Order: sequence, then structure tokens, then C-alpha cells
Amino acid sequence: MDLEEHVMFLERMSQLILSAVPKAEYSSLFNDFVESEFFLIDGDSLLATCVCEKSLKPGQELHFFYLVECYLTDLISKGGQFAIVFFKDAEYAYFNFPELLPLRTALILHLQHNTTIDVRTKFSGCLSQEWEIFLEDSYPYYLIVADEGLNHLQTHLFNFLITQSWAMKVNVVLSSGQTSDILRLYAYLMPSMYKNQKFFKEACETISQLKQLWPEGSDIRRVLCVTSCSLSLRMYHHFLENRKTTSIEKTNIQEGESNCLALQEMEDLCKLHCLSVVFLLHLPLSQRACTRVITSHWTKNIHTFLEMKKWCEYFILSNINICEFWNLNLIHLSDLSDELLLKNIAFYYENENVEGLHLNLGDVIMKDYEHLWNTVSKLVRKFAVGKPFPLRTTKLSFLEKNPSPIKDTAKENIPNLGFISMSCEVVDKFVGDLLTDLPFLKSDDPIVTSLVKHKEFDELVHWHSHRPLSDDYDRTKCQFDEKSRDPHHLRSLQKYQLFQRFYGNSLESVSPKIVVTQAVKPKNNFIAPKNKKAHETKAEIITRENKKRLIAKEEQKEEKKWSVLSFSIEEEMKENLNSGIKNLEEFLKSCKSNSVKFRVEMVALTACLKAWKEHCRGETTKDLNIAVQMMKRIHSLMEKYPELLQEADQQLIARCLKYLGFDELASSLYPTQVARDDMKKTDKYSIGIGPVRFQLQYMGHYLIRDERKDPDPRVQDFIPDTWQRELLDVVDNNESAVIVAPTSSGKTYASYYCMEKVLKESNEGVVVYVAPTKALVNQVAATVQNRFTKSLPNGEALCGVFTRDYRHDALNCQVLITVPACFEILLLAPHRQTWVKRIRYVIFDEVHCLGGEIGAEVWEHLLVMIRCPFLALSATISNPQHLTEWLQSVKHYWKQEDSTMGKNTAFKRNAGCCANSPKDYFQIKESYKVRLVLYGERYNDLEKHICSIKHHDIYFDHFHPCAALTTDHIEKYGFPSDLTLSPRETIQLYDTMFQFWESWPRAQEFDPEKFIHFKNKIVIKKLDARKYEESLKAELTSWIQNGHAEEAKMVLRNLSPDSGFSSENMLRMFPLLVEKLRKMEKLPALFFLFSLGDVEQTALRVKRCLEREQERQRPPKADKEAYDITNKLQKVKKSIEKLKTMDEKSQKNPRRVDQRLIYETEHNNLLKTLEKNLEMPQECTYANQKAIDTETLQMVFDRVKFTRKGAELKALARRGIGYHHSALNSKEKQLVEILFRKGFIRVVTATGTLALGINMPCKSVVFAQNSIYLDALNYRQMSGRAGRRGQDLLGDVYFFNIPLPKIEKLIKSNVPELRGQFPLGITLVLRLMLLASKGDDPEDAKAKVLSVLKHSLLSFKKPRVIKMLKLYFLFSLQFLMKQGYLDQEGKPMGFAGLVSHLHYHEPSNLVFVSFLVKGLFHNLCQPTGKGSRHFSQDVMEKLVLVLANLFGRRPLPAKFQETTVKFCQSKVFLDDLPEDFNDALHEYNMDVTKDFASFLLNVAKLADMKQEYQLPLSKINFTGKECEGSELVSHLMNCKEGRAAISPFVCLSGNSDGDLLLPNTPNDVLLRTVGINHTQAPVLWSQIFDNQGRRMPLNAYALDFYKHGSLTGLVQDNRMNEGAAYDLLKDFALTIKSLSVSLRELCENEDDNVVLAFEQLSDTFTEKLNGV
Repeated sequence: MDLEEHVMFLERMSQLILSAVPKAEYSSLFNDFVESEFFLIDGDSLLATCVCEKSLKPGQELHFFYLVECYLTDLISKGGQFAIVFFKDAEYAYFNFPELLPLRTALILHLQHNTTIDVRTKFSGCLSQEWEIFLEDSYPYYLIVADEGLNHLQTHLFNFLITQSWAMKVNVVLSSGQTSDILRLYAYLMPSMYKNQKFFKEACETISQLKQLWPEGSDIRRVLCVTSCSLSLRMYHHFLENRKTTSIEKTNIQEGESNCLALQEMEDLCKLHCLSVVFLLHLPLSQRACTRVITSHWTKNIHTFLEMKKWCEYFILSNINICEFWNLNLIHLSDLSDELLLKNIAFYYENENVEGLHLNLGDVIMKDYEHLWNTVSKLVRKFAVGKPFPLRTTKLSFLEKNPSPIKDTAKENIPNLGFISMSCEVVDKFVGDLLTDLPFLKSDDPIVTSLVKHKEFDELVHWHSHRPLSDDYDRTKCQFDEKSRDPHHLRSLQKYQLFQRFYGNSLESVSPKIVVTQAVKPKNNFIAPKNKKAHETKAEIITRENKKRLIAKEEQKEEKKWSVLSFSIEEEMKENLNSGIKNLEEFLKSCKSNSVKFRVEMVALTACLKAWKEHCRGETTKDLNIAVQMMKRIHSLMEKYPELLQEADQQLIARCLKYLGFDELASSLYPTQVARDDMKKTDKYSIGIGPVRFQLQYMGHYLIRDERKDPDPRVQDFIPDTWQRELLDVVDNNESAVIVAPTSSGKTYASYYCMEKVLKESNEGVVVYVAPTKALVNQVAATVQNRFTKSLPNGEALCGVFTRDYRHDALNCQVLITVPACFEILLLAPHRQTWVKRIRYVIFDEVHCLGGEIGAEVWEHLLVMIRCPFLALSATISNPQHLTEWLQSVKHYWKQEDSTMGKNTAFKRNAGCCANSPKDYFQIKESYKVRLVLYGERYNDLEKHICSIKHHDIYFDHFHPCAALTTDHIEKYGFPSDLTLSPRETIQLYDTMFQFWESWPRAQEFDPEKFIHFKNKIVIKKLDARKYEESLKAELTSWIQNGHAEEAKMVLRNLSPDSGFSSENMLRMFPLLVEKLRKMEKLPALFFLFSLGDVEQTALRVKRCLEREQERQRPPKADKEAYDITNKLQKVKKSIEKLKTMDEKSQKNPRRVDQRLIYETEHNNLLKTLEKNLEMPQECTYANQKAIDTETLQMVFDRVKFTRKGAELKALARRGIGYHHSALNSKEKQLVEILFRKGFIRVVTATGTLALGINMPCKSVVFAQNSIYLDALNYRQMSGRAGRRGQDLLGDVYFFNIPLPKIEKLIKSNVPELRGQFPLGITLVLRLMLLASKGDDPEDAKAKVLSVLKHSLLSFKKPRVIKMLKLYFLFSLQFLMKQGYLDQEGKPMGFAGLVSHLHYHEPSNLVFVSFLVKGLFHNLCQPTGKGSRHFSQDVMEKLVLVLANLFGRRPLPAKFQETTVKFCQSKVFLDDLPEDFNDALHEYNMDVTKDFASFLLNVAKLADMKQEYQLPLSKINFTGKECEGSELVSHLMNCKEGRAAISPFVCLSGNSDGDLLLPNTPNDVLLRTVGINHTQAPVLWSQIFDNQGRRMPLNAYALDFYKHGSLTGLVQDNRMNEGAAYDLLKDFALTIKSLSVSLRELCENEDDNVVLAFEQLSDTFTEKLNGV
């Protein structure tokens, strides 16, 4: 390739990456899914990102290292496991910035020597063979890369790394916060440059000389200082010599000076450098942080020398490894030089010293400096360098002249604003202990007096800002008006209820239960009565007799039924054993009588024995399936009906065992000699393996589970396990519990039991069920409506729903199902407290969402605000003890509160005050106990398989879970608690262990036939197999611990399948995969993909495949036939119509009537023929037509008649296919869910939305796409869907297109621990104060508010965090008072209602109200003419622009602005706010920032200064005794003011507290140990910058859509996914609607322009959205 082609190629590559970047999702890397996954960081991206940090000044190395360590510490504290990679070739990008070369080298050395981080430097480049091999072996979860380098070359190198990672199927995460999906690309090779050999030789020589001078060793700072100074002086001398010889005539000195500096001047610069290094050696960070800031730059003529010096440092650091046997201390690699300090010293010597200021250096510093300089002169050797003193012998200025060379940081002090006092009980109770230490303002202070005068804009005269707004509950669209008597209404309500029952019935086949209220009995623990009464009453005897009679009657019925069926089933078993047994098992399921069941089982056993004999006579290879069926029957007989077995039956069983070759078992069961008539050739019949191995290997999933036999009177439908009974006890005793049990283990039953209990107690009590998603809410609601019916007083309902989209019977029901945010609205609404007191129980489903990122704090608030007991359910929490302890502390608080309030209430009740509290509130005994119930056993086994592609076909390899482990992992963490083996996998493990350690001493003991728990057992149970598995795992662990790790390694390696990772286009092979699974009878299956687009595309691809197959199978003339029939049909139809009209006009003519009948018959026949012609052949659809009748199918289809994706979903469903993701509406999702559960649809592609609790069990789960979202948590939730309880005894999990190392990580990594999020926000504080001051029951309201403030999971057991939260609470109050939302008594005022109503959108809600109050909306919304109520398009677009800047903020990557793509419909990048709005926003931001900075000053006192002077990761300490004997030090380090709230490391770059007032201050500037950062300040910067300081434009999707109304435009231009865009637009429309309703409620002037404009906008926007 020539140069031009190279450049073209590089440009093409950049464009490709640019087009992929905006599609990337903006998502948080940490929090939800970093966990214990291994990922990589590109070291040069890390360096480029940190060097661009706004607060960092060039040359401040220690500050730079602090930033790097903060970044890495953050990753580690979130649980990240990673390696950092530095490519050798990447150095070339720095040749234009020599100052960064030594920094990069020092960074590598520092990370290698001073931290435990894994740093890889052996790869030459990202296209090298070693790198590819490393990626294949370690398969990282993703790679963090920057999308822009420090220059073009580095950017191209990053682009190569990105494309190469994509080619290797590794996800890329842009360090500016963008993640990006996998694309298939191939990268080109990049030519490598050669290294400069000569310099390296010189560097090595210099280091060797120094080793002779300082044999005792030294510190890296001293070594680098003397070697780099001497090497650079030698090089400079050499450079000057060369010039001399090349110049022809002797130049005079003046000319020489103008071109190039004299050697002496360079010596002066080196002396200053040596002195600055001595300062580093002797001054602690606390002193250096006070250094004064010199703003002058270096003069141009010393740049060459400075660059040369940096090259020397780089060469020396690169060769530091030759110091191996020399005592070299590398601890301070992070602090090799400090440019600001050097400038300071230079400034003193060339300005202040010259002007007569003579300051001594102090003895220590002087001695050390002399030592260093003398060493330099010894190392230079070739020529003499000057004496150590005086430091300056030349007059040249190194610094440019500057009118104000010293930055005055004292002026930048933040005023400590002082607090406005507030008298309020909540404040005193929560932060009373802090108030004594804080500075309060006097009541005549201007800030306090100005509070009263908040003047509002004139136009707002008619606005009643304090008028209470309707809350979200009132606003939410009520699906049916509860009071209406309109027949149309009643009909649709009836239809809705009917559908809900049908939907509920599809979820579980439980017959509805009628609940009758019973009076509450005094509680006593559920224990069976000790002694039966001796005398039964007459009534009891009669009841018992009746029961007996009924049972006998039932038995007769069943016997009759069997005698009718038995003949046909027996015949079928003779012909085809399998299908016969299937029918027989169907009968057994429905049969209740044990004696009948026993007879049936015996018939089956005889048939099996007969079949086995026949089979063995004819075949040489044996079909073990028959043997399995025979053993299944034996298991059943021996375990379930031992009391019915007669001697003859035992004899038959013994014969069967003998035929299978299990002689020992046969004789143990029936010792008398079994008749030998046909047993001469038993070995002909024997299966040839031992009974234990046979059962484990071939019958693993049929093994009998240990289930309890004793029924529990509280449960009718099944016999509960012990742990389930514990849950029922919890509910019976009104206790709370945290329940952790695997998916589909039956933990939800407790919720329904709890509901039933409350429904029985009274008509007033309420159960609230909190589910994380709307889909889950709909599902639970349907289940409840299907399960229970109860006759309630008029106007009351049994079940209600409340989500953000709609509500139904929410406050007049007894079981409310809702999402966390909506329940929080009810709990915080002051006037809903009477309803809240009716709550008896709260059930939290999928409570691990508490550890998520979005909305996690809402779950916390709910758990601490409720007073009643609760059940918290989850399948995946790794630290349930911690969660339980926290919840116990909350319950302890409520116990104290209740006892105080109980006394007060009793007092009031005696005084007759408390008439309106619900009557039974204090009668039910409260329990404050929180139990933890753990259960780890899944009902069915899960087996994993890997799909690989060979020769264009798909093959499945079984994946043994142990193959995911390494010996290191087992040694460190043991076996993961949820890594269980199926019985056949246990046998496989034993065989492999036996194979690889020939002299294994305990081999006999673990031989399955001899294992202690299996000895002489005919029936091996699941529990026995589990014990065997545990023993084997323990044995393998002991191998590793006792010196046999090599054998263990071989075992694990051998269990791993050897399926390669294919480079085929896997999604193209997807239809083949589905077809394969159908043939293996593994459908119904769920296929998980993680991109919305792919979920739809793959489903459609499978459908197209089936359609092509049908086309292929159609007879050639079929189309012509169909065409002819259609024509005939039309003719016949016309004739019928003609006759009809003639009949209507004249009397009926008998001949015409006959004629019509003939036509109609013909019409029906033609229709049937046409239907047959167009019918789908069975192999061209995955639908199971028998699963559902046409009428029901039509009913489900009718519901999606008018929805966006309805037609597509119906077409897919007819082929048995569906897709499911978050962008479908509830009716569309329900269509897929219902038809899948009914078994009609058998193939569903889905995103992670299905993982959260949706009840869609299936036979198999397939992971068909690798993604950053496929992590341990999602893997557990999704794979848990495989294996339907009661239908499948085995679930299968398939990995398709997922790399092997990734699979291993998923299986072995733990789910993340729950950690608390920052719990407070300004709007939350306002909502809490609203509740405290306006609650119906003030005592109760205050107790709830304090509970939220005191109990955050973040601060549990952490007193310092509690103190920080208290200060944040005080800051919030100050802010709310200054903005006019609270008065000095903590009561809400002004537009507090509107702000808290928009709580979803902090801080945009605060900004919106400030715009409104300043009258900006009134200025903008001017109608088209006087008296008009209509607004022009221009005004509307401006209004949308403002609202999009507030409520529709979606940042695009900065890099995307460089794209050259032309946009067709959209503008894509959102414009800035109009000028007046922008100014108002700036003013608002500055006010907030001042307050926040002042708050930070107060919080700074909580910092742990010992830690603040350490680097966060390497823990290197920079404290020490301050240097006092030097006047120069005291003079240079005299800026002690204004450095209280920021990190001392950051002060090194000359930052001060004043920088906290600047927009977009990076978080690393603040003190680290305070635990607060800028995201907690309620500011909204109009421009967003990424961490490289580039502006990130906002996506103009809302405004673009308002203009062109097209979703396709957003997909093409704005690079959004259609479903995601639709969701965002829906949210935006909801916000506008909410604003327009609120404004209308607050304003009584009918014709207010702002209200009218918002109403017009809301209508237009909603109309456009509905048009989609």
C-alpha cells in the first residue's frame, strides 16, 4: 500500500467506528455488571484519559498518578478484576510528546512494583500473534479503550485496537463512557518503526557508572535525577560539538546565542532541577500542597533541552532492569519530578534573588543538593561542570516575562456562607448533634431577610403556587372509572376481568378459591394438637364416616376408568412401549387412589419385563431405554407403595432386577432362589454395568426427590417442603423474612398464602406486592384475580394495580400490585396516610434490584418506611446476612417508635381523640422479627451444552460444570455454592479422577458401587446422589491442598470440551439451531439475545426460513389452483348476493330458496378446498395447533389488532414463534407470554426483560449472543427458566456463539453483593419535609421521615457516612429555603408541590420551576394574535427545545460530531437553550455551586487526612515532618489559605477551593474519604464534557420527532433503536402531559398563555406519538 492508500484506509476505519459509536448504549460500567468478571484496560487509553483531566497541569506527576490510582481504586472497590495492557508499538505515538515518554514508563514500573495489578507489557502490538492467543485464552469481558488519542497517530492506534477487538469478538467500552456492540471486522497490519539504539547504549553506561559511585543503593528519584542530568548534559555537549565542526566560519558569540544556548546555561537549569528533586525528597505532601502557583511558561529557547532531558529520562527508566542486583528503592516512581516546583525555584532565582531577596536553603537540603550535583559532575566526565554554588551563574531567563506571574489563590476563597436556622422537630431529631458546631446567621442577616421577600413575576398573580396538586396517583390514567354506571364502561370492565382471569389461568392451573372473612383468632404457633380427644362427638363421627364413603366411591370410579382404559394401553405398550408408557403416566397423574395406581404400576412393570426379554433376544446392541422404564416402575413401587407389596410382587421385582443383571440386589430383596427356568443365559439379558452406575448415568433426572409425605392442613394443592413450612409459620406469626431460593423452587407460594391470610382476616387489611417491572405487575395481578374471589361490600375490589401508565382499583382493593416508584408515591403522600395504615403485609419480589443502579434507593426507602411485616424474595443475593441485619436494625427502630407512639395513642384514646384510626390497627400483635430463609436446591437438574459449527452443521457438546473451574479458583474460593452436578456429571467426574491418578488411594472408597450411601440400595434417591457429589468435590479439593494439584489440573482440563469458537456468521445459522432443537424434542425454548434489533431480526429470520420451506413443499400447480378457487368463490358470492336482494324485493320463491342453498353448499365446499390448499404443513411451523382452540387464539389476537407490532407478532405466532422485549406494549407482551405458556408458541427470542421473574418456564434456554449484559446475575436469572417443575425433570442450557472462557466465567463467578447507593436527593428531602409537615397523622409521618434519613444501607455500621449524610441533609434544607420551597419552620411554600411532583427528573424539575418563576415561559409563549388561543409552530418548537434540554437529555459521544454523514430528516445534535433561558440557567447554577462548595468545606472536616495523604491504590504515604530549617521552603510554600476542601494531590497542580465553583469540576478534585461528589449537587450544566474535556452533544431526538414525526428518521439519523426511541418519546410525552395538568391546576386564569401553550404542545405531541 502506498501512503495515499494508507491514509484512505485510516479514514475509512475512523468513519466505521464513528458510525458504530452513537449506537453504543450510554451505560454505567460499574454497579450493575462489573462483578467478578475479568476485563482489560488499554494502558495508553488510561494515560491519555488521565492526562486530559481538566484539573491536571502538565508536569505534575504525582497528581497524575493520583488520578490513575483513583480511577483504578474505583474499579476495584466495585469488584472489578482486570489487567492493564501496554503495547510496545504504542510508544511511537509519544515521539512528538517526549515529556510523556518517561511518564508512561514510570507508570508501567509503578504499577508493576508498587501495586498488585496485573500489568502486561510483552505484546508488540494488537495485531501480534501473542496478543490474539492471549485474547483467546483469557477472553476478557470487555476492553476499555479511548476513542481519541493525544494526536492522530495515537487515535489511529486506538482505532486499530477497537477494530481488532471486534474481529476477535471482544466487546469494546469507550473510556469516555460509551459501550459498543460486537461487529465483525478485519484489521490491517501497521508497519513498526525501529528503535534508536545509540541512546540506549549511553543510558546503560551511565547507570553502570552510578552503581560504582553509590554501591549502597539509592532511591529512584535521586538515581533518575543524576543520571538524566548527566546524560542530557553529555548529549547537549555532543550536539554543540557537532555544530561547531559543521559550521564553516567561526561565528561570534552573539549569533550563537540567538540560535542555541550555551552549555553553562543548561548546567544552571540542571542545578535547579537537582534542587527541586531534593525538595521532593524532604518535603511532605502537606507542605507541598501549599506551594504558590507560577503561571509563566518556559521560554522557547530551552524547549529543545527540556525535550532532550525527557528522552534521557525515558531511556534510563526503560533500562532500569539492569539495576536488578542493586538496592534500588522504586517506591516513589510516582513522584519523579514536579514542574510547578521547578518553576517556583527558577522564578525565585531569576527574579526575587536578583532583586535582593536572599533566603537560606537549610543544612539538610544544602548537603543533599551538593551530594547530587557532585555526582552529576563525576558522571559527566568528558568535560568539567560548574560548582554546586552559586546556583545561577548565567543571566538568561528560563521563564517568560508575565505581568502577573503568581496566581493569587487567596482571592479564590469560598465564602463560608453560614447556615440559616430552621426550627423543626425532624431537623432537631436527625441532625441536632451537629447543630452546635455550625455557624448560624443572625436573623437580621441580609440572606435571611431576603428570604421573606421572594418577589414573583407579575404574570404569576393568578397562580396559586401553594395550592396542593393532585399527586401521581390522581393523574395516572385510571383504566376504568370505578364509579361509572355507563353500560359501555361496564361491558369493557367485564371484558377486562374476563381476560385477566384467562391470563391468570394461563400462568398456573389453580382453581379459584372463594375467600370468606373470618374473625381474627388469638394467635398461637402452628403445632399439631398433642393428644386427640378421647371422645369424638357424634357430628365428628358422622363427618369421618361420610369422608370414608366418599373416598371409597372415588376409588370405585377410578377402578372402572382403569378397566375401560387398561386394554388399549396394554395393547399399545406391546406395540410401542414408549408411547404406551406415556399414556399410562398421563392416567397415573389424574388418578388419586393408591390401590389403583399400584395395580397400574404392576401392569407396566410386567409389560417392561416382557419388552426387555424380547428386545434382548433379537438385538446385539441393547436399547437401555426399556431398562430405564423398568427401573422407573421399580422405584415407584418400592418408594410409594411399600405397604401394598405382596410376596408375589416382590418376587416379580426380584426377577426384573435379575434380568437386568443386578443379582445382589435381587437376592437382597427376595433371598429364596428365583426360579431358574428361563435364567440360563442371564448374561444375554444383563445390561453389563452395576446398578448404581446405571441409575446415576441413565436415570439421573428420574431419581426420586426427597419430599415430605405428611400433608400440611394450610396447603391444599401440594405437600410443602420443610423450608416452605417455615415461610408459612413466618406469615402465621406476622413476622418478616428475607427469602433466598432458586428460580422455580416455589418461593412465591408464601406470597399467595400471605394474601389469603389477610383477605380472611377482614375487609380492611391490605397486602402490597412490589414487583420491579410493569410486565411482572400485570402477571401477578392476573394470577391473583384467577386465584381468589371474595364478595366485598360495594365499591371495594379484591385486586388493584398501580403503575406509572395506568391504575385500577388501587386504593379500594385488598391486594395492591405495584412498582417501587408508585408505592413510594403513596407512602410519601401526606393525605394517603390513613390508607397506608391499613397495610398488613408488603411483599418485595426480586429484592436484589436493591443493588441495581437505577431506582435502587427507592427499594431502600420502601423497606425502611413500612411499619408492617414484609417478605423479601430473591433468587440471587450473595450477602443475604448483611441485608437481613440491616433490616433487623430497621425493625428495632420501629419497635421503639411503636412503644412510644402506643403510649401516646393510648393516652389520646382515653381522651377520645383517636376516632378515625382503622379499628383493628392495634389489635393484631405486631412482630418485629426478621428471619433469613435460605434454600439452595433446584427441583430439576440443569445441564449445559455448547453449540459448535463444523462443516456448516451444528453440533452439541455437553459442558461439564467443573470444566469452568481452575485449581487456583478451587484453592482460593472452593467450589461455588450453586455449582451443582447432575448425577451423570458426578459419574463423569469420578471416572476422570480415576483415569488421571492411577494410584489414587481412595479410588475404591469412591467407586459408585461401593460408596457408603449407595450400599445395597435398590432405589437411589436424589439426596444420595447429592451426598456422593459433595464427597467427590471435597476429595478433589483435598488433592489440590495436599500436593496433587497437577492431577487435579489434568482432571479439570480433561472435562473441558474441545469445541472451537467458530468464525461463521452465527446469526445466519440461527434457524438451523432452532430446527435442530425441534428434532431433539428440546422445544419450547427461550433464546436470549441482548440487542433489541437482533431479537426481532432472528425471530423473523426463522419465520422466513419456514416460509421458504413451505414454498419448496408446495405442489407446482397449487398456486394456480388457489387462484382458480378464489375466482369461483367470488362468482358464487355474487350469485348469493343477487338472490338475496331479489328475495328482499319480492315474496320468497321456493325455487330461488333451493337455488340459494345449492350456492351456499358450493361456497362452503370451495372454502374448505381453499383452506386445505393454503394449509401449513406440520414441519413448516413450530406452533402446537392442539394446544389452544381457535376461539381463544382469536381472542388473544384481537387484543393486538391496533398495536404497533401487532400484525408482525400475529404472523410470527401462527408459525409458533414470538419475540419479547421492553419496547413492546403490555398487550403485545401478553400475547407472547400466554401463547408460550399454553404451548402454542414454542420459540421465543427475548432480551433480559424476561429474566426478572416473568413466569415463562420452558424446556431449554439458549444464550445466542454475547454481551456486556450477560453477566453472572443475568445468567442465573435466565438459565433458571429452563426445566418446568412438574413437566421436565431436566432443563437444558445451550451456549450458541458464546466464547468458552466467557461460559466458564458465567458458571463460576458469584452474583454481586448488595451495596447501598447514595440515598438522598434534594427533591426527596423536600418530599420528606412535605410529609412531615402535612401528614394526616403527624407523629407517624415524622417517624417515617426519620426512618428514611437514619437507615440507609450505605451508612449501615458506618458512622462517618451517617455524619456526611446529615451534612448533606442540612445543605438540602439550606438550598430549599433559599430557592423558596421551605420556610424557616420546615413547612413547604412556593412551588414546592410542583417540584416534588416532578421528582423523577431532578435537577431538571428545580430548573424548570426557576424558569417559570422568572417569567421566561410567559415571555416565550406569545399567541399568534391578540385574543388568540393558538401558538405558532416557531413558539412550539422553541418550547420543545427548552423541554428537551431539561427532560430529554441523551448525550452522544463527542467523537460523533466529526462524522461526515449527511442526515436525511433529523438535525441530530440538539441546539443550546435560547439566550434568556441560558443566562437564567447559568445564574441558577452559580447560586447552587456556591452553596454546594460551602457545604463541601463543612464536610471536609470529616475527611480522614491520614488516607488523603496516601495514594489510594498503592497506599504509598506522603506524610512526614514538615521541613522547618529552610527559609526558601517557607517562602515558596506559603499559600495555606483556600485549600481545605480539595485533595492535597490536586493542589500540586495549583488548584484551590475556588475551582469548586467552576462548571463541570471533576470528582477527583474533592477529598476522597468524604464519600461525596459533584453528582450530588442539583446543577444542570447546559454543556456536558467527557473525561477528555471534549463536549458531548445532546441527541435532539425529541425535537426531531416533534418536527418530522417519524420513528424511522430517529433510527437512521439519530442512531437509536426503534423500540428504545419509542419508550423515550413516550416518557417525554408523559412529562409534557404532567406539566400541562399541573400548570392548569395551579393557575385559575382560564386564558393564561403558558398553560394554553403547554396544553397545545401536549395534545400535538401525543397525537404524533399515537400516529406512530
